[in-house]
Amino acid sequence: MIAYVDMFSGISGDMILGALIDLGVPLDWLKEKLGHVLNGFQLKTRVVYKHHLKATDLFVEVIDESRASRNYSEIKALITNSSLPEKVKNNSLSAFQKIALAESHIHGKDIETIHFHEIGGIDSIVDIIGSFLCVEYLGIKKVYASSIPIGSGIVTCAHGQIPVPVPATMAILKDVPVRSSDATTEIVTPTGAAIIATLASSFGHMPEMIIKQVGYGSGKRETGSGLPNLLRIILGEPLVHEKKNETGIHKEAIHVVKTNVDDTTPEVLGFLMETLFENKALDVCYIPVQMKKNRPGVQLEVICQKQDLDNIVQIILAQTTSIGVRHYECERSFLLREKAFVETLYGKIQVKKITNPDNSIRFVPEYDIAKKVAKEKRIPLKDVYTQILSDTNSLDPILLTGTDAEYKTSK
Repeated sequence: MIAYVDMFSGISGDMILGALIDLGVPLDWLKEKLGHVLNGFQLKTRVVYKHHLKATDLFVEVIDESRASRNYSEIKALITNSSLPEKVKNNSLSAFQKIALAESHIHGKDIETIHFHEIGGIDSIVDIIGSFLCVEYLGIKKVYASSIPIGSGIVTCAHGQIPVPVPATMAILKDVPVRSSDATTEIVTPTGAAIIATLASSFGHMPEMIIKQVGYGSGKRETGSGLPNLLRIILGEPLVHEKKNETGIHKEAIHVVKTNVDDTTPEVLGFLMETLFENKALDVCYIPVQMKKNRPGVQLEVICQKQDLDNIVQIILAQTTSIGVRHYECERSFLLREKAFVETLYGKIQVKKITNPDNSIRFVPEYDIAKKVAKEKRIPLKDVYTQILSDTNSLDPILLTGTDAEYKTSK
């Protein structure tokens, strides 16, 4: 299952948890799981209608008021020492680390001792851990999200009146796409920002998917917006374009992006290639071309998935002197590539396991790993390649993962 978080009216911890419960997570199950981590609270829900849309409104009723807030070290220990699933632990720790880093930078205090106020209370801990528990319960393997609308105005917090979006939210949303809205109050809380920044693999348009279910979580504020204060989560199955023929050759739809430049420096082009790969480009190459006015130039060609197209185009236009790019969809054929480990003269080495068109198997050393061995042993790189290939022919490699999109490249 995949999920698309549609933040047409912002996001908060109770909104995302309410939407996940609306998708079918049993409230009693969630109470029981959270009860193994902390106590002093009750969970309640009610059905509300906003603009005639039915939604789940979640309430965290705090019974033990003695723990109004905790510092980062206390929250880390609470999560680390719990019996939560490892993925839930890691996501929860990541979300709280985002909040702690934001708070420590804003207030100029050490991250371990930073004291959360609103964010360190029982209700926010429930929202964060509960959201990741619900994602696991629903079997969601990947989360996509819309860009995030931000409100305006002034809110009052423990430190007094501050502008919207509040500084902690702004810090957490660094490098995340945001947009303005007509809301006149806070519609993205630090808790909501930390959860979605941890969960989402990308921000933008909804991916191609087969919709199975839609859940709505309700916010509690009057936002001053023309939109209802709701969060929508769309649950479905990915629309798989990849197919395999009888020869073992796989096919899938991809997008090709091209542009020509004749006044961009080599240093910028080197940095651009690294940035594109960091932002999910499947392949990047530079081709020498002869441009107008007899100028030698470079043609940039990038291969990417459809959901990453807009971000790739934005990076190219921002990083180069180009004023326009060409892009189109096409189909590519590729061989299945997987990660495997082999025992070699140099220890356990990671290699690529490639399935040929006739379904036979071959193994290819990873350049970066072979290079590291060559430097450590002070031997020629070609000798490392020869030894690894010899060992892969004589041993059965240990498969590390299944199909890995990382290897679906022409590198």
